[in-house]
Amino acid sequence: MYKLSSYNSNLEELRLHADKNIVIMLIGNKTDLEDQRSVPTKDAKEFAQKEGLFFLETSVMEARNVEGAFLIVLTEIFNIVNKKNLAASDDQENSNLASLTGKKILALGPAQVIPKKKACCRS
Repeated sequence: MYKLSSYNSNLEELRLHADKNIVIMLIGNKTDLEDQRSVPTKDAKEFAQKEGLFFLETSVMEARNVEGAFLIVLTEIFNIVNKKNLAASDDQENSNLASLTGKKILALGPAQVIPKKKACCRS
């Protein structure tokens, strides 16, 4: 599976050279090979929590949590981009919080679906 001891130096290097808003997820792969596990789930969860990482265990062979891992990362990236856009908009309007009044803000969570747009015109 994976060894947590090797991740400390990798995380330090990643955080040193990557954007400060990077989304990092610790993924334990091949959970279908439970008999070969080298890291207990509890230890991996504690490590991820201590380091501020998302955590999920997956199995491609069993199609378990693979799509979920992508959705978690993409949702978090979406939320970060939305926060940056709101902050940029706020800066442009001289930090006037009233400028957000009446604006619709859509921040999706992992269980939410992006609403489909209705066709405007039919021929």
